[in-house]
Amino acid sequence: MQLIDGAQAIAGDLPRSATTVLEVPMEAGESLGSGIHRLSALQRVHGLVADALEAHHAAAPDEAVLTIGGDCGIALAPIAHAAQRAPGLAVVWIDAHPDLNSPASSPSGAFAGMVLRAVIGDGDPGLSLPAGTIAADRVVVGGARSFDDPELDVVAERGISALTVEALRDTEALADAVLATGAEAVYVHVDIDALDPAEIAGNAHPEPFGVTVAELTAAVSALRARVPLVGASLAGYSPASLDAATDDLGAILRVIGALA
Repeated sequence: MQLIDGAQAIAGDLPRSATTVLEVPMEAGESLGSGIHRLSALQRVHGLVADALEAHHAAAPDEAVLTIGGDCGIALAPIAHAAQRAPGLAVVWIDAHPDLNSPASSPSGAFAGMVLRAVIGDGDPGLSLPAGTIAADRVVVGGARSFDDPELDVVAERGISALTVEALRDTEALADAVLATGAEAVYVHVDIDALDPAEIAGNAHPEPFGVTVAELTAAVSALRARVPLVGASLAGYSPASLDAATDDLGAILRVIGALA
């Protein structure tokens, strides 16, 4: 429920005419033997987001869309949509955790920790992009500092670029890494837990020694100046209450400003 409160708090500070709110089904859903908790419900949400993106694209074909969650699962449909518009797309994944587990390796069974693995076409067929949609060597993970061993193996074996928090402090490093993939367009996903806990209170999975808002926004702005942005997402905002959300919204709106 805290993720819902976070998304609603952010929506309240966005232009209403430019914001589409999707009602997420509340039923628990079934794993369907996949090893992913609530898979059937996640599939429904994925379909709702994909339909909303198609409708927006039909009305405004040249506009990039910022999708706000919820957890990181919100990024899967927008990345698929962006890949249709920009073949050879690079994906930047800015997150304290790389989300590269599979259903077999996940310690929790939560899809949020498997999303990037699904993006590169190596997830459960029920909730994964087709292999080849996003090449692993066109993925750049930024600011991750909590890897499970299977995730480290995927990074090494699949040629995924990983920039440390220290590397991101070089304003041009993110853009350099994306351009080195050969991509001509980029999608950027940001999980709030990439930020240092001192920067934001509404963080359900805080990891110490993260980037600051200023460092993150500078890196994203420099990236956008050099590579066309075709879509973005923001996830993981989890305030203790709607009232508490007001304390963080200034920082979050700065991140949104860099993405949008």
